[in-house]
Amino acid sequence: MSTETSPRCGYVAIVGRPNVGKSTLLNHLLGQKVSITSRKPQTTRTNVLGIKTEGRNQLIFVDTPGVHMSHAKAINRYMNKAASDSLKHVDVVVFLVDRTKWTDEDSFVLEKVRAAKAPVILVVNKVDLTSDKNALLPHIQVLSEKHKFDEIIPISATQGHNVAELEALIDKFLPKSIHYFPEDQITDRSQRFLAAELVREKIMRQLGEELPYSVTVEIEEFKQVKHVLHISALILVERNGQKKIVIGDKGEQIKIIGRDARKDMEKLFDSKIMLNLWVKVKSGWSDDERALKSLGYHDV
Repeated sequence: MSTETSPRCGYVAIVGRPNVGKSTLLNHLLGQKVSITSRKPQTTRTNVLGIKTEGRNQLIFVDTPGVHMSHAKAINRYMNKAASDSLKHVDVVVFLVDRTKWTDEDSFVLEKVRAAKAPVILVVNKVDLTSDKNALLPHIQVLSEKHKFDEIIPISATQGHNVAELEALIDKFLPKSIHYFPEDQITDRSQRFLAAELVREKIMRQLGEELPYSVTVEIEEFKQVKHVLHISALILVERNGQKKIVIGDKGEQIKIIGRDARKDMEKLFDSKIMLNLWVKVKSGWSDDERALKSLGYHDV
């Protein structure tokens, strides 16, 4: 079989500190949402696979939680482990940084990236937000001296600038291999998982300032009845005060969360949705390893 027609397939880890745009990049590469986004760091908590099959190439993107230096709670340790483990078995590493900012957390991620055996592409994201464009090239030169990156490329994940060029660079490093997933599959995650994540995204977007990260979502019902998909989601918080914030005055906040989540679900699942939400206090869940495992955060 000639090189031109040989199928290629590989795992591509998207790594970086919190809030550098990893999930936004994944969604843009796939052309649809499989990973939730918000302006708050640590929105992504688990590795999410995004699968793109185009012609002979299949790219299996691993959207990882933001690597951060805090190990204060079990959930923080879980997120760091999930991100670090993803680097062990991938074919390409995409290391995202934010414009001309470089922090201690970026250095922390770089140490983990250095241990990866795969080629590393450094991606300088959010260049559309750079006020001083003249500072960008000298900064990229500084970055190039931190590690022997295989490629360096500036992009804007939100605007799509240079994203196709980034994909072409990734393609270069894909090994010859049969495809691991059917060509119409876009993620390894279940519809229940995606539904829970969409509810959590709306909470993060609506209440990012008032509510810390002590919130998670569990799907208790996911059932198709004729032309309507019935979904019941339980929102878990750690304190009564947080429950009041999620519900809002006269239930207004939870109505907004439900309305926005339902709209996205109808697009994603291509079905009319009947969504029911309620809130329950589960004290200390984010620092309880048994509770985390029961909620689907494995290998804590």
